Amino acid sequence: MGSGHAGLSVASELSRMGLVPQRDFAVIDSNCDGRRSWGYRWSSMTLLTEAGRSPIAGRHLSGDPYRHPSPREVEEHLLSVESSLRITTMWGIRATGVQRLGDGSTLLLSTNEGQVQTRNIVCASGSAGRPRIPSWAVETQAPGIVLHSADYRGPTQIPAGDVLIIGAGHSGQQVARELSSSHRVTLSSRSPQGHSPGAGWGRWMGRQLRDGRTSHAPDWEALGVTLMPAAVAVDGAHIIFEDGQRTAPQSVIFATGYLPADTWLPTEVRDSPRGRGTTAVPGLFIAGMPLYSKPDADTFDGARRDAMLIARRIMKRP
Repeated sequence: MGSGHAGLSVASELSRMGLVPQRDFAVIDSNCDGRRSWGYRWSSMTLLTEAGRSPIAGRHLSGDPYRHPSPREVEEHLLSVESSLRITTMWGIRATGVQRLGDGSTLLLSTNEGQVQTRNIVCASGSAGRPRIPSWAVETQAPGIVLHSADYRGPTQIPAGDVLIIGAGHSGQQVARELSSSHRVTLSSRSPQGHSPGAGWGRWMGRQLRDGRTSHAPDWEALGVTLMPAAVAVDGAHIIFEDGQRTAPQSVIFATGYLPADTWLPTEVRDSPRGRGTTAVPGLFIAGMPLYSKPDADTFDGARRDAMLIARRIMKRP
């Protein structure tokens, strides 16, 4: 379940072990238009890791291995890998549940298109499948626009005026830098313990952008970006920060991360993650999700390691 880099990594390993796509295994994906999540990201976004460290199924992105590829490049790379593996992804099929039939080795996968009996199911539906939004965010009242970074497309989408970006991870920093040339930007983030917003804190924020090496902090002052501590609540049009300060921005962008697309998994699996892609349900595996594997499972290398382990376990099942 899932035709992103994790799903294609599993498909590649199964093919390498002699299984044939469309005969011995199938790849399904919930997206309806044949586009993966990369196709919906803003055009100026860049991948966190370098191109040379982003192989899928043994295939690398072409060009400079030290560059940080765009979503469009990643999407095209996935299409190329899919074609090379001779996989025909079945689009628009959304998993809604899975259960074990009796005490045997058969699983029942429920989808929006009906039910399927199978011996093995791999959940590769994505570690960033659902926007993570603070519980208080639904009460945010801004005269401009309020959205999650998953729905951000570019500066022209954001009305003129002050913009508050909540969250200073990779996405938050990229959006802040892009908008700084056309908007008045405030960037809110949790600060390291014992630090308050300032130059030292800005350096710490810059170190959150990693590609295997420590990155240099952006010069937020030169960019005209104001740094603020974590936003913790809302009061009408005002956002309240953890130090008691408040602001009433024209627009708000929540760059607060994502949750895995795992809501269709059995409760016992979600409540008790086992690690390394295995679950309490025999034949049900999870690839590319740190919650159920190692912290780097959502990276290209991490998903590949999950895929190798899962494929071996599938082939060894009685």
